Amino acid sequence: MKEEFIKLLRSTKREGIEDLIGFLEKTDFYTAPASTRFHNSFEGGLLTHSINVYKALKKLVTDEWADDTLIIVGLLHDICKVNTYKVDYRNKKDDTGTWVKEPYYTINDLMPLGHGEKSVMIISEFIKLSKEELYAIRWHMGGFEPKENHSYLASAYEKYPLAVYTHMADIMATYILENRT
Repeated sequence: MKEEFIKLLRSTKREGIEDLIGFLEKTDFYTAPASTRFHNSFEGGLLTHSINVYKALKKLVTDEWADDTLIIVGLLHDICKVNTYKVDYRNKKDDTGTWVKEPYYTINDLMPLGHGEKSVMIISEFIKLSKEELYAIRWHMGGFEPKENHSYLASAYEKYPLAVYTHMADIMATYILENRT
């Protein structure tokens, strides 16, 4: 999957894409979970989720947006999760009733800048985003945004339909394509 991910990013031929790929190599992007417990909470879950969102986005949209836009938005919408999760341990009884240490993911966010905002900020350090891409990534969380942001979300969705499709693709990946156990 890593090779597919990198090949797709390179296909965009965006100025700075090699620097972005180099940045990702220095992070845990390819091994991180997508979540602590909501979806793809396993090693490599973030990579799997990112590819799933890209594929769902391609199914949802027509020819309105260039493929490189769908690649950038789908694959990088959750780049904010790099270096955010860590493994911790808790005690749990196994099937025999013996207490064992069980690993689980916790959040250790060293850059608490918000979710979509943080993704946009990280990506923008390497490549230029179009307005449509910026808004799609920023608002991909949809109704999971704090309620104080809902009027901004509605306005962004009215102006930038790709943001709606990105949220829909994220939901499709999370709730339909991925194992939620």
